[in-house]
Amino acid sequence: MWFVQLRYQFRVYPTPGQQIALARAFGCARVVFNDGLRLRQTAREQGLPYVSDAELSRRVITRAKTTPERAWLGEVSAVVLQQALADLNAAYRTFFHSVSGRRRGRMVAPPRFRSRKSDRQ
Repeated sequence: MWFVQLRYQFRVYPTPGQQIALARAFGCARVVFNDGLRLRQTAREQGLPYVSDAELSRRVITRAKTTPERAWLGEVSAVVLQQALADLNAAYRTFFHSVSGRRRGRMVAPPRFRSRKSDRQ
């Protein structure tokens, strides 16, 4: 059976309101990624077991939305926040596969914190 894979490139020109909404979503995703990374790093430093994906989501997204400091996380779609944690899990999985030799190619460093000053958005 033959499959033809097509690829399209699109250029998006968001309106100023959409630019603000996208920047807010990217910022919230960065905060959730960094919070999850920080939680796993402190658990490892303290000798605690690896924080599961479900527990990480519960702490970093669900509980954080109820606190006054992180209440603004509820302003963006939950899909964006869940995808940030999925990206963190993929980064850890790639790192662990690299260390154990299950991954071909060069060694991969552990996940790093996302920066506010990056223009990668």
